[in-house]
Amino acid sequence: MKKWMNGLSRLGLFPKLFLVMVISIILVSVLILWTTVHMSTKLFTETFSITNSKVLSQIKTTFESFNDAIAAVSNNVSQSGAIRGYLSEGEGDSLTMAKSYYNMRESMDRIQSIMESYEVGITISGINGRTYSTDRSHLRMSLEELRELPITIDAVETPNRLIFDDYRTDTDVGTEQMISATKALADRTQSRIYGTLYVTIKENVFRQFYSSFTSRGNDVVILNENGEIVSSNREEWIGTKQLDLLSYARQMATKSENNGINAKVMEQDSVVLSEYLPFYRFYIINVVDKNQAVGQLLDLKTIALICAAIVAGALVLVFLITNQITKSLRRLVKQMSNITKSDLDNYIPVSGSYESRQLGHAYNYMLDELHDYVDQLVLTQREQRNAELAALQSQINPHFLYNTLASVKVLVQQGNKDRAAETINALIALLQNTISDVSETVMVEQEVENLKNYVFINHVRYGGRIKAAFYVAPDCNHYHVPKLVIQPFIENAFFHAFNRKETGTIHVLVSRAGETLICEIMDNGDGIEGFSMGESLPNPKNNRQLFSGIGIRNVHDRIELLYGAPYGVTIMSTPGEGTRVTVTLPLITS
Repeated sequence: MKKWMNGLSRLGLFPKLFLVMVISIILVSVLILWTTVHMSTKLFTETFSITNSKVLSQIKTTFESFNDAIAAVSNNVSQSGAIRGYLSEGEGDSLTMAKSYYNMRESMDRIQSIMESYEVGITISGINGRTYSTDRSHLRMSLEELRELPITIDAVETPNRLIFDDYRTDTDVGTEQMISATKALADRTQSRIYGTLYVTIKENVFRQFYSSFTSRGNDVVILNENGEIVSSNREEWIGTKQLDLLSYARQMATKSENNGINAKVMEQDSVVLSEYLPFYRFYIINVVDKNQAVGQLLDLKTIALICAAIVAGALVLVFLITNQITKSLRRLVKQMSNITKSDLDNYIPVSGSYESRQLGHAYNYMLDELHDYVDQLVLTQREQRNAELAALQSQINPHFLYNTLASVKVLVQQGNKDRAAETINALIALLQNTISDVSETVMVEQEVENLKNYVFINHVRYGGRIKAAFYVAPDCNHYHVPKLVIQPFIENAFFHAFNRKETGTIHVLVSRAGETLICEIMDNGDGIEGFSMGESLPNPKNNRQLFSGIGIRNVHDRIELLYGAPYGVTIMSTPGEGTRVTVTLPLITS
């Protein structure tokens, strides 16, 4: 391994790059092929399960319709007095017997019309030994053989329900699988069983209920509660016992959704879906052979050949492009190797191929951009330091501290200790906010709390002639704002907006407009001249003292420095009506 690593380290740029590209293309191609096949198989299986669940529901509906028809036959036979008489009365004269047979036959013909859309045979047998069948090929048994059939015994034991089961009968060409719905005929008045009804259907006819929904690798099985396959489109499966399938069917019967189960069926990887037929006590089971089903969807051999052809073409293309690129790069590296470090004025000569010329132009252009960037960075840092210095100078006003503490002293002397304590707590909270990192941001909720402390202190000092109200949209509390962006405007409103008016109100509103946060400070005070159109903050050297404070100007400079020209402070004022200051900020979440 070490020998191989040493050999690789001695290779040039082109062999290394080409080798990496070869390995990468092969790995990516194999990975994409495997992922595509895996995802296609998974998607196919899931889609197949969803589709086949609906198919099973359709098959179930067909079986339920067949059961309804049999139930109608059973009810009509049970309610027919002619049939009851034929099966229960004793021997009589020939005329009476002929009349009884005629009436029974007429009733049976009428009842058989209920099942005219199905190829079934209807057989009745009575306790008097008489039998009648609409189709003798369906039930070629003597009366004694009929009575000994398990389905007959089960029907007699549970006379109130239809019993579905399969049996085999002899035909001219051998034995044939049959399915019978059997019901004991009981006289309700005398509570006695006078006969048995058999509605029989050949398995190959019964199979037609679902055979149109089957295909290669997509099989349907009708399984009874003993695990025996009663019917299937796979004839070799009929009559075999599949207890594993029965277990899967019972497991799915307990689920609310029929999503299918991955299982081994007949030694094949399969997806199994099931529906239960409560009237039949049968399970409809759909067995999907995953290998055959996916094989119809994906031709792996063809896909592999296509991928191999794509990889080969990509490698040839990569070889040509890599060789051409590295040739220009080698020449450019040689030219650039003479440039000294930290010398931004050492431009390289532009020559060589198109690629090397473009890279040379780009390199020289980069040096020009670096010059401009360094100059701009120096200027920006200088402005930022000045703005931060101004912010620090405006954080703590000595006169504000002096007057606040003097007010606290008066409150203590007056014995109003609770008011004094509240004032001190408000001052502490305000100082904690102002003396921390000037570049720090705080949540709108916290900034508003600091403003309330500032307003509270001013009310203690000067009384409550100027009120303050705060309105913050509920969805704005979690956004962040730079510290001390609102307080300077409230301070100016307190001390400059109500020189002529004795009372008034300052409103602070915080809301969201698209992707910006809008902070508005409005008062109904004296107003000022020259701000009727909503101008941005003017140069303090050219305007009156009201907005020339270092704190207010610093707010605008800080916002532009941090977030750019679209953000900042604008003022709108009408003399005699009041002033509105709008602070526009980006949405900051942390």
